[in-house]
Amino acid sequence: MEERTLLHEQTNAAGAVYVEEAGFLAAARFGEVGAEYRAARAGVVIVDQSSRGKIEVRGKDASRFLHNLTTNDIVGLKPGGGCEAFLTTNKAKVVAFFSIYRHLSPVDPAGYSLDVAPGADERVMQYLDRFLIGEDVEFVNRTKDFAQIHVAGPQAAESLRRLFGEVDLPAESLRHAALAADTWLRRHDRLGLPGYDLVCPTNRAAAVWQRLIEAGARPIGLEACEILRVEAGLPREGADIDENTFAPEIGRIAQTICYTKGCYLGQESIVMARDRGQVNRALVGVRLPDGIVPHGSLLYAGEKEVGRVTSSIRSPRLETGLGLAYVRRGHQQPGTKLQVEIDGNRSPAEVVALPV
Repeated sequence: MEERTLLHEQTNAAGAVYVEEAGFLAAARFGEVGAEYRAARAGVVIVDQSSRGKIEVRGKDASRFLHNLTTNDIVGLKPGGGCEAFLTTNKAKVVAFFSIYRHLSPVDPAGYSLDVAPGADERVMQYLDRFLIGEDVEFVNRTKDFAQIHVAGPQAAESLRRLFGEVDLPAESLRHAALAADTWLRRHDRLGLPGYDLVCPTNRAAAVWQRLIEAGARPIGLEACEILRVEAGLPREGADIDENTFAPEIGRIAQTICYTKGCYLGQESIVMARDRGQVNRALVGVRLPDGIVPHGSLLYAGEKEVGRVTSSIRSPRLETGLGLAYVRRGHQQPGTKLQVEIDGNRSPAEVVALPV
């Protein structure tokens, strides 16, 4: 049976239609998806993302422990700073894709919060625990202790500023909001729009949600979020990333991989890919026939199979289908003509630059 999020009563009262997402009941939409999409592009929207995993990592060895297991520079994070990172195998296959935030206190030892995909919290903790030998490190799963509301759109910063004070945060930063000492405000443009995560205790979640609604924010569901995400070209774990994905193929090297940090699990394979100057395939945008195509649909250049589709939507901006796909080198330039196979038939496709 699917688990309800901490804001289920609020989303239900707003008329949500639900789908299952990683064991949770998630709001798919609240009305007409196109209207939700337009509201996000023009104003300010809110998304219940309480199903995202929230893991605290603390202890005097926490910095070095995370640094040695992830692809980004964790030791170099300043209090209040954050970054994206991969947790990988020794062959650089992705175990998890998440954001790491260093807590605001400048006092050592540093504490960290991991923002992981829905349903990935226990898996990430178990994987980290495999490498814990004698270090002073503790993991705490806080997923059920805090709600998470994503606030996005061109008017998001102004709406938050009116409610909670100054919110001019650089991308991937963390700070305590003025609302309360145990409520975090984090900049994260996860939909390709100016975006902020409000993470607050369970007993304050309903009040925070209501204040945002009263300030003019409109709730939107997963369907509108998926359109925005694909148009922005942002990968999602479970769709575009799985245990067979080689980290450099995902195309977020600047955001996730530090080449100067020293040794970490998976480093050798990642550095070898860098030194070759290419990977065998990469995640790119692909214009598709009008409508959603099945996950895993194959792409062809002539009679040669050159890729597969991992996400697809109907793009309001392109007024046609749009997908993310892993495409082999030599076929990745925008404008490259391909074909997509659907139910045994092939239709025209074309590599496009993202975001659109």
